[in-house]
Amino acid sequence: MTLVKDSAPAARKARPAAPATAGRPGRRRENLAGYLFMSPWIAGFLLLTAGPMVASLYFAFTDYNLFNTPKWVGFDNFTKMFDDPRWQKSVEVTAKYVIIGTPLKLLLALGVALLLAQSRRGQAFYRAAFYAPSLIGASVSVGFVWRSLFSDGAIVDRTQTFLGFHVGGWVGNADWALYCLVALTVWQFGAPMVIFLAGLKQVPKELYEAAEMDGAGPFRRFWNITLPMISPVLFFN
Repeated sequence: MTLVKDSAPAARKARPAAPATAGRPGRRRENLAGYLFMSPWIAGFLLLTAGPMVASLYFAFTDYNLFNTPKWVGFDNFTKMFDDPRWQKSVEVTAKYVIIGTPLKLLLALGVALLLAQSRRGQAFYRAAFYAPSLIGASVSVGFVWRSLFSDGAIVDRTQTFLGFHVGGWVGNADWALYCLVALTVWQFGAPMVIFLAGLKQVPKELYEAAEMDGAGPFRRFWNITLPMISPVLFFN
């Protein structure tokens, strides 16, 4: 027994070490295959995203109108832009659109995701139905439908008049046209809803069971368990 134990380490020491380059050809082939599969995206990113971004950044410091040779003017374009009341108005409208539309969209997506996370009959149908607006929301036909809904004398205008609000159509009203776009954005809450659903599925059920045994109600369980656990998903959305 002693001879067997003593000979084992010697056999391991005598065994030649594997060369450091073993497996590199296979790894190189895998990397090459990965880059080949990524090549359409890389080409699209360089030609359609990164390239135009760099070009537009350069043209921002030039006097260029697509026909003449770009002439370097430095920060003159930015100076004129900051003094332009149209730019200030666009920043104001964009900020209002983001501040109003983003929270409403996230709240609606999270609320529907909480409802669909529970087991119920026809769950797959409801998920597809709520996700469908995200697929067709950017189409031209939806734009025409949305305009017909919020134009003068349309169903939204008649409903407001019936309820006693004489606002008129939202599309033709400068004070309400922004809210029409916000409503269209909030209506397309399907994509963040699906991501919220995936995040809710990752919350351990043991946490809810322990909290329920301690007497925590639905709101306390949501505030102290659900919201902290899905905070990365919320930030991503």
